Amino acid sequence: MITRRFALAATLAAAGLPAAAHHGWGGYDAANPVNVTGTIQRVSFDNPHGTIWLQAEGRTLEVVLAPPFRMLNRGLRSEQLKVGETVTIMGYPRRTTANEVRAEWIRIGQQTTQLR
Repeated sequence: MITRRFALAATLAAAGLPAAAHHGWGGYDAANPVNVTGTIQRVSFDNPHGTIWLQAEGRTLEVVLAPPFRMLNRGLRSEQLKVGETVTIMGYPRRTTANEVRAEWIRIGQQTTQLR
């Protein structure tokens, strides 16, 4: 009986590890929104959220997007986030990392997608 309880507790604890490793949104400065236009250098359309690396203003920004399921539900497909594509984002800078932004929306061509 003790072994079963231990196994159950260990399984439940392990299931929470990925969520515990994910950073919260409080680390971003919502009082200072930024608008940035740049060229996509790299793309990750994976959980827990998508990410693009954007060449803009002489530096590379890591732009944290929404989870893939939310982007898909709002009409943004992975094929649209192409290396070399010019995009504009509006978002909030990370307080502790100068080159990271959490995007609230992204514009590709004429399509603007709300991410939050």
